[in-house]
Amino acid sequence: MTQTAATVAPMTTRDLLDLPPTTDLESAGRAFGIGRTTAYALARTGDFPCKVIRTGRLFRVVTADMLRVLQVPSPCQESAAAPAA
Repeated sequence: MTQTAATVAPMTTRDLLDLPPTTDLESAGRAFGIGRTTAYALARTGDFPCKVIRTGRLFRVVTADMLRVLQVPSPCQESAAAPAA
């Protein structure tokens, strides 16, 4: 059984921070709230919202760039912004 966009849960900040240095296009699309077909169409035309690396038929998304575009602070930024006790 395949999952539809309505049944796929949105990604949490923790999910995003747990991603490897590059991730698949479907996961990145899910982070942006973009379905699989639209994600691939945007990647093919160079209009995906962050850096996509294409190797042959494979698309990989640079996680650091995706986090920057989504404005997700890295754990280092969060600890630096927290006041000292």
